[in-house]
Amino acid sequence: MDADRLALRSEARRYFAESRGSAGSRTLRTRFAADGVPIGRFKVRRLMREANLVSRQARRAPYKKARHEKPDVPNRLNRAFAVDQPDQVWCGDITYLWADGRWCYLAVVMDLFARRVVGWAVSDSPDARLTENALAHAWQQRGRPGNVMFHSDQGVQYAAASYSKALSRFGIEPSMSRRGNCWDNAPMERLFRSFKSEWMPRGGYDSITAARRDAGAYLMGYYDLVRPHQYLEGKTPAEAEKSLNQLSKIA
Repeated sequence: MDADRLALRSEARRYFAESRGSAGSRTLRTRFAADGVPIGRFKVRRLMREANLVSRQARRAPYKKARHEKPDVPNRLNRAFAVDQPDQVWCGDITYLWADGRWCYLAVVMDLFARRVVGWAVSDSPDARLTENALAHAWQQRGRPGNVMFHSDQGVQYAAASYSKALSRFGIEPSMSRRGNCWDNAPMERLFRSFKSEWMPRGGYDSITAARRDAGAYLMGYYDLVRPHQYLEGKTPAEAEKSLNQLSKIA
C-alpha cells in the first residue's frame, strides 16, 4: 500500500477517534474537505473498511402525538426552525445522564440560527433552578441580547413561575410545544440523540463532576467547534456564525 493511502487512513482514524467513534463516511468526508483534501464518500467508506472503523448509529426516536395545549403560552415558533440571524430564537430542553449510580440532569439552550449550543447546566435535581442556570449561562454568554424568543416543551421546569420571571427579566418571549409532541422541539431532540449516541459513555459517568466536564467538552467544544452539520452544509455552528459575520461586514 502506498504512502498516500496510509496517510489518508491515518487521518481517517484521527477524525474517527476525535468523534469517539461516531463519525460516518459523510462526516469524515467533510473533515477531509475542511483540511483541504478533496475525497469522495465512496473512497472514505473504503478507508473505513480498511481501518475497521464502524460508526455508532443513533436509534430513531419514536413519534409522539400532541394531546393538550397549554393555553397561556402558545406555540409561537410552530416548527419554524429556519432562522436567518443569531439570537432571534433559542430553544431548550432537559435530558438525563447516569452518573455515580444515579440520575443527574442536563439542561441545554441552543441558538436555532446555526444550531449552536449557547448555554447549559448539569444538576442532580431536575428542577426550575437547573433550567434557569442554563438560561442565565446563555444570556451572559451571548452578551445579554434582547428580543429573543425561547421555545421549550411544557415540562414543569419551564412552566414554573420562577422560570417565567427569569424570561421576563431577560426580556425573552416564551413559546411552548404542544403537549407530548417532541417534534415541536426537534432540534433539541436531535442534539440529545447525537450526544448520547456519539459521545456519552455507554455505562454513564463515575461522578456528576465527570458528567458535567464531559457534557461541556461535547456541547461547547466538539459539537459547536468541530462537528460538521449537514443542516449547515458541512460547516460547524461556529463557522456558520463566522460566515454570517463576514457577509455582514461586506454588505
